[in-house]
Amino acid sequence: MPNPLPPVPMPLRPVLSALCALGLLLGAVLAPGPAGAQPTGAVSGDLQGGMPGPVHLRIGSFFPVNMPVLGRTALDLAEHVERMSGDTLLLSITSPSAAAPALDTIAAMNRGALDGALAAAEWYTERDSAFGLLASMPFGPTIDEYLAWYFYGGGREIARELYRAYDVHNILCGVIPSEASGWFPHEMTSVDDLAGMRMRFFGLGAKVMQRFGAEVVAVGPEQLFEALETGRIDAAEFSLPAIDARLGLHKLLKYYYFPGWHQPLATVNLYIPQSVWSELPDHHKAILEAGCGDMVMQSLAEGEALQAQALRAIAAEGVELRRWPAAMLVAFESAWWAVVAEESRLNPNFARVYASLAKFRADRRTWRHLSFLQ
Repeated sequence: MPNPLPPVPMPLRPVLSALCALGLLLGAVLAPGPAGAQPTGAVSGDLQGGMPGPVHLRIGSFFPVNMPVLGRTALDLAEHVERMSGDTLLLSITSPSAAAPALDTIAAMNRGALDGALAAAEWYTERDSAFGLLASMPFGPTIDEYLAWYFYGGGREIARELYRAYDVHNILCGVIPSEASGWFPHEMTSVDDLAGMRMRFFGLGAKVMQRFGAEVVAVGPEQLFEALETGRIDAAEFSLPAIDARLGLHKLLKYYYFPGWHQPLATVNLYIPQSVWSELPDHHKAILEAGCGDMVMQSLAEGEALQAQALRAIAAEGVELRRWPAAMLVAFESAWWAVVAEESRLNPNFARVYASLAKFRADRRTWRHLSFLQ
């Protein structure tokens, strides 16, 4: 099926572009709120003797807190918020476990067991495929381009509107570089190798894999090693090499494929129910926004810094580091445009988000051509 909105060529991007994007981001995140806004008081249970006490928020992290980059984001956010607020806003972080699996994080927040959650936007994709575009997009924008669109191209406004329909307030709270594309039990030579393969795959990229006959299985990070070890799944993608290595995936599968065409970047959101968000004083809201801005900068910088060493360690364990054959990447991209056409036809929200992002990228084509090395 023809591509309704053709892809924008991806130029070679210097490191300075990412640094400029971070400066842009901090200016957007730390911008003051509307003038005249008044505090609304503390969250329930935090008034003591007529005087406001510390506000406590229970935040569930989808990522285990001992996981590099993504896991430590929750703990570092809590520390930043505590210091910035002068101990008046405290975040209690819970990590996935057998009793509280990662896949239940959003559900626990929805039923009131948590005051918020730190997770990827893909967790709402099953309800509305448009959320997948807010998390990342196969063959999509680089980090600098995504942040520019999100903060200055209407992306944040669209995101807030979509999440509001589920009574949730979202704050962009982390972003990592292009992920690995996955771990496989044998060399992948054609898309035919995917037929019948049971895979842990996530987001919109999963829709592409399904078009080649792969069976996509939802597995949380704390269950991923066991799922591979017991044969519940045959292959898996999760995240960056440093994170995948911490999960021990290199001990079970020896073919590791790049690039992460399905997620040229990955975003993390802090989700807070609207009922909780509306009760927070304005200065606490501003602190959460600023704290998440810090986490975006930290996760991007740390995500880039750790991968070279992780790849060397993985290769030393006998893992084959491979790039997808060119023919397979072409097939993946062709399948992705078919997904775009189908989802745009079936889902007005998807069509609107995709059109916004595609137009923003098209408008910047001349700038990218002139400003970056080709």
